[in-house]
Amino acid sequence: MKKILYLTGYPAPYRVAYFDTLGQAADVTVLFADRKEDQTHRSQDWFISGAGNFRAVQLEKRVTAMRGGYLCLDVLDWMKQKWDVIVLCGYSSPTVMLAMAYLKARRIPFWMEVDGGLVRPDSKAKYLFKRTLVRSASGYLSTGKATTNYLVHYGAAREKVNEYPFSSLHEADLPETALTPAEKAALRQEMGLCQGKMILSIGQFIHRKGFDVLLRSAAKLQPDVHIYIVGGVPTEAYQQMCRELGLRNIHFEGFMPKDQLLKYYQAADLFVLPTREDIWGLVINEAMAYSLPVITTDRCVAGLDLVENGVNGYIVPVEDADALAEKINTLFTQDWTEMGQVSWEKIQPYTIENMAKTHMEIFETVAL
Repeated sequence: MKKILYLTGYPAPYRVAYFDTLGQAADVTVLFADRKEDQTHRSQDWFISGAGNFRAVQLEKRVTAMRGGYLCLDVLDWMKQKWDVIVLCGYSSPTVMLAMAYLKARRIPFWMEVDGGLVRPDSKAKYLFKRTLVRSASGYLSTGKATTNYLVHYGAAREKVNEYPFSSLHEADLPETALTPAEKAALRQEMGLCQGKMILSIGQFIHRKGFDVLLRSAAKLQPDVHIYIVGGVPTEAYQQMCRELGLRNIHFEGFMPKDQLLKYYQAADLFVLPTREDIWGLVINEAMAYSLPVITTDRCVAGLDLVENGVNGYIVPVEDADALAEKINTLFTQDWTEMGQVSWEKIQPYTIENMAKTHMEIFETVAL
């Protein structure tokens, strides 16, 4: 059985679920450089404990490093041990950089795993710094074509990049069928939601998620279209924007446990993620699993990989409220249930089980 070491940030639930599944096929140890308590912008209910199929290690010897981050010096104790596979998640954290430098100096091969990436207009110095870090890896694990292009841009050899299906969904989470329009209407009535067409959006109430863009677009929608934004308590700025725009079709919902959130996916007709930047965006996977067409921006990696214009949704320019409103109105003149069916078909390979299986196949067959 292979001994696999991962170094990552905080214990995100989708990562914990993946490590648990991978741990059924290998001896997996995961080093967490960050603590979940540091994620003050997230509800602590978001985190999960896991099934115990991997060894979770919280790195403790922390010193303050650049940009307010932490450098965990005890990472070197783990790098010195014998492993069949070493995977460093990302390249930008001080702890990962330290591990990378140690492994590179001792010519120990390692994988760099990147959930996603978007090329930015870097200065020459910043680009060369990123390029140096990316090129330090022996091989790369990528979530898809957009991420692969990102890695290649920063110096990775394309032939060393291996892609895998990135997911937060177990096979058992994938519904076999979607609700009919009549069943959706009945569910909305049961849940006390508005009738008419329902748009769902999910995320934290932070600037990056672009909910202000969605609010500006809402004034240009048909009067029977209602938008439900789920993820927390809206700031006063969002509430003030609704008052100034005279919006009565916006409904803010707080953080929800998974079972309650799934009902919103089932009840919705369309999923919209107006993000200014998401290096993936797992809510796209979840929406597609529930047979929803998706509209998102050209700064969402999941959208770039999974959404085809006019087929199962639309990609719109970031920050463009007019384009967003136009595509929403266009979609609702089409057969959006058929587009949702395409979403469901496209997302079938994107499960945690397949994600773990693909990793093991790569680890078994690709030599670093």
